[in-house]
Amino acid sequence: MSKFRAAPRRYLPGSPFNVPLEVEPVETFELHDQVTHDKYGLGVVLGVEEGVAVLVDFHPRRLRILAPYSKMTKL
Repeated sequence: MSKFRAAPRRYLPGSPFNVPLEVEPVETFELHDQVTHDKYGLGVVLGVEEGVAVLVDFHPRRLRILAPYSKMTKL
């Protein structure tokens, strides 16, 4: 067996299979937004780092949640 792998296929520019991936927008949060997290429960946003992280107070602890916020939703 060869230890080399084949290179990924290159598609023609007009190919119907060459569809660009759609990137879902990252949810935005503001100060004092109420949020819920699948693991930590209810919380309040204390700080925002645009597109990077959110500091949330989940009484009694404060956590920095990194983007993308897949387990956290705004209420």
